[in-house]
Amino acid sequence: MHYPEAMESLIAALKQLPGIGRRGAERLALSLLEWEPEKLEFLGTLLSSLPRTVGVCPECGALADAGELCAVCREPRRDPGIVCVVETMAQMFAIESSGNFRGRYHVLGGRISPMDAETGSGLNLPRLLERARSGSVREVILALSSDVEGRATAVYIAGLLRETPVRVTQPALGLPAGANLSYADGATITAALTGRTEVK
Repeated sequence: MHYPEAMESLIAALKQLPGIGRRGAERLALSLLEWEPEKLEFLGTLLSSLPRTVGVCPECGALADAGELCAVCREPRRDPGIVCVVETMAQMFAIESSGNFRGRYHVLGGRISPMDAETGSGLNLPRLLERARSGSVREVILALSSDVEGRATAVYIAGLLRETPVRVTQPALGLPAGANLSYADGATITAALTGRTEVK
């Protein structure tokens, strides 16, 4: 049994969203059918206007209103001398939710995959190098994933930044707060012991 052609097209479109399979797309499509026509038209207008209304920040590469700086780059109380490099907006939001970082960001838009022989050509690296060479940045924090791709990307970027006057750091790696040591893997325990600090 098949849905009408328009429903099948909607389901196919919804399946392209991350984490949405056929069943999930069907549920979403059937739910949308129950919406009032005005709500559906409003949603359609929002979706169709996204390419015109949402762009990337020319300073850091984060999402922003089209042609504008993002909220972090516009904030005068943020320290422009400390730049935290992340792979995606999701990582930027995760760091922001901690409430502890008061510098600025640089969103790469991905990472290098050694298995695919990617060279970083599609990443937002030219602007990062410009910022590092400008003299206004003191430190670049490479807050990238601790998996193979994240580490390869960090090594690659650190090499590019070696010729600039900035200090290159990365967040401490190790045991998450509240974690049971029994369930930690060997690499995590090694990182935790290597980066140990004095107990006061």
